[in-house]
Amino acid sequence: MEHNPSATWLTEAARAAEQQGAGNLLRVVLIVMVVGCVLTAWFLLRGYRQKDD
Repeated sequence: MEHNPSATWLTEAARAAEQQGAGNLLRVVLIVMVVGCVLTAWFLLRGYRQKDD
């Protein structure tokens, strides 16, 4: 295993990221996760609401 300086490693990582594209799958997964968390929080907190009858 050869040792690469950090600047070389960073350059190679940036070059690999350009080849892989924008990462649409990751964006979709993150959006679905956030929406799911919001809906779960709403559903759980809905039960704690005080009803003044």
